[in-house]
Amino acid sequence: MKKLPFRVEEYEERVRKVKERMDAAGLEVLLVVDTANMNYLTGYDGWSFYVHQGVLVGLDSEQPIWYGREQDSNGARLTTWLDEESIKGYRDEYVQSRYMHTMSFVAGLIRERGWEEKRIGLEMDNYWFSARCFQVLQEQLPDATLLDATNCVNWVKTIKSPAEIAFIREAARICERVMKVAVETIAEGVWEKDATASVVQAQIAGTEEYGGECPAIFPIMPSAERTSTAHLTFDPERRYQNGDVVLLELAGCRRRYHAPLSRTVFLGKAPEDLKKIAAVVVRGLNQTLEFIEPGVTAEEVEARWRHSLKGTGVEKPSRVGYSFGLNYVPDWGERTVSLRPGDKTILKPGMTIHFMPGIWLEEYGFECSEPFLVTEAGSEKLIEFPQQLFEKS
Repeated sequence: MKKLPFRVEEYEERVRKVKERMDAAGLEVLLVVDTANMNYLTGYDGWSFYVHQGVLVGLDSEQPIWYGREQDSNGARLTTWLDEESIKGYRDEYVQSRYMHTMSFVAGLIRERGWEEKRIGLEMDNYWFSARCFQVLQEQLPDATLLDATNCVNWVKTIKSPAEIAFIREAARICERVMKVAVETIAEGVWEKDATASVVQAQIAGTEEYGGECPAIFPIMPSAERTSTAHLTFDPERRYQNGDVVLLELAGCRRRYHAPLSRTVFLGKAPEDLKKIAAVVVRGLNQTLEFIEPGVTAEEVEARWRHSLKGTGVEKPSRVGYSFGLNYVPDWGERTVSLRPGDKTILKPGMTIHFMPGIWLEEYGFECSEPFLVTEAGSEKLIEFPQQLFEKS
């Protein structure tokens, strides 16, 4: 029995919006290989992305066509809204073969539908699309026009429906519990591996009403000098020590929708310069959130953040936020909106953005972030958790 997280009508509306974007770009067929984009259009939810799989969207085709490993076909039957004729499994000899490539199978599907001379969009700059994929499609479809359609689906995903926002809110409730577990567990003498294990357990356990899932990013929990950079995890051979800074970038995940959050813990009495940085970041964070409303651009948000830093001696040269939502490893971001100079994207109601003004110095860092929803009235914080440097003696 199928148990879809959304009504079929919502999936159909997503496909219509993608087709509209395709048509505007002069595309007649779109090959979608991004795991999250497959889920968005069809509901497919399997941990099978270590082999080639994807979705073909044709302007003249009512439903997308899912393709994947034959043994994963039942996963498509169980988790998608697609009819049987729209589910195509390929034989196992295509899997990680030196002699055959799955794009040959995909080219065959394209020829079967008379699309071999069409303008075909490809997610060229994507984790799941390789140079070999492109080469085989060129060889197999010599009369097709192959075009870059990177992020075609991603931009449609940027505006969330009420049903999607409901899942993000549930992920936010999970994240609140996860962060509480992290802050309470981290203490002098505790193994880093044990604190991380507690966090992972909380991510999966979810709440009393609903469970969570493994987020797209493993818990980022560096300590001591490892906090001077952005994306290190825990040290499995180390116990927390007095004087440690511990950065936490964690998320709750519900039906593959995320709610990320960052906070900072200090074991012992924090140095004055770190306290100053924390005060500057928290103040600037809230001033910037108050500035946000529909119609402002991503770069204007970043400029407002930079304005809040004037005269403080604190600098943040990298981007300060990004659109997030539905995703699988290795990233909960959507690769569309970035809060940084030059991004002219206009913020619209339904966008969900992680405002992430992390500061990384030579010896340690400080993080305090907020995921927010753009509303008709401005911005809404999705998570309620104290905005502070957590000192634990």
